[in-house]
Amino acid sequence: MATKRDYYEVLGVNKDASAEEIKKSYRKLAMKHHPDRNPDNPKAEELFKEAKEAYEMLSDDQKRAAYDQYGHAGVEQGAGAGGFGGAGFGDAFGDIFGDIFGGGRSGGQGNKVFRGADLRYNMEVSLEDAAKGTETKIRIPVQSTCETCNGSGARPGTQPVSCTTCGGHGQVRMQQGFFSVQQTCPKCHGSGKMVKDPCPTCHGAGRTKQNKTLSVKIPAGVDEGDRIRLSGEGEAGVNGGPTGDLYVVIHLKEHAIFQREGGNLHCEMPISFSTAALGGEIEVPTLDGSAKMKIPAETQTGAVFRLRGKGIKPLRQSEHGDLMVHVVVETPVKLTEKQKDLLREFETSTQADSGKHSPRNKSWMNKVKDFFD
Repeated sequence: MATKRDYYEVLGVNKDASAEEIKKSYRKLAMKHHPDRNPDNPKAEELFKEAKEAYEMLSDDQKRAAYDQYGHAGVEQGAGAGGFGGAGFGDAFGDIFGDIFGGGRSGGQGNKVFRGADLRYNMEVSLEDAAKGTETKIRIPVQSTCETCNGSGARPGTQPVSCTTCGGHGQVRMQQGFFSVQQTCPKCHGSGKMVKDPCPTCHGAGRTKQNKTLSVKIPAGVDEGDRIRLSGEGEAGVNGGPTGDLYVVIHLKEHAIFQREGGNLHCEMPISFSTAALGGEIEVPTLDGSAKMKIPAETQTGAVFRLRGKGIKPLRQSEHGDLMVHVVVETPVKLTEKQKDLLREFETSTQADSGKHSPRNKSWMNKVKDFFD
């Protein structure tokens, strides 16, 4: 009979290794050498059994103490000939991988409580309300705790009974080959209870669908995509679990004049041909009313003027943004014959020195000429 290797050597840990280090090492070896992963490798199965046996000994404080003092002789009787004695492979493997498959070796898993679902409400807000803040009411459908049975799901005067599938544990063991894992009971969904006489109001669900009206405060400065959390206003939990939250997601309505960019606002402002050429003063709309703005002479289409502090104060910033006014020179339409004659006269008067009066046109024409040459 071959001499057994030292258990610490098998797991690749030191003799002063902690229980967590031993578990981590065994977990790694078990996954590596498991027979299901190495169907054509008999050596892998032997290594798997060896690692399992070593873990069974070193994970038990009493067995580990006996092994440290007497070696294999001190634990030979309890180990079993093939390394599968004692608690059995399923229990050991379940302890190691319970966190992956939803639970390890635990008997009191019944009566699980589940937190209620969070809800999302999409709210459209005008630019003015987003800038200044407002308060509004919303009506939402939610799953609330049944008032008839107080969430138990059972008819008043009766109580739920233990699930016949899982025996009240809320979990069932599934075993296939060498694998043995615990899963949530498919019949009671982890609660460990069954309702034999359902509540007439909720039909055993413990919750009923209701419409709830809530008041929502919209803080000044909110922007597209911001979320407002209403704690405890989501769906009711299961088996007395906590209620979920409601998240109100802000969506800005399209504005007829302004476009928002963070704290800044943008708008287009048409001006007359004469104002663009000669300069002047115009009135510009803002969220707080109108404001006067000077247009310098010889202003071109596309020029941008900044009105400081006329934007929005974002929710998480201390200063207001600005209003960016994009000037558009408007071509006059529906001219009278007299107006047309005056424009022709003006055009003739500027053609003599077009480079002076239309520098951008001259520069552009030079570029076109260079391109063709």
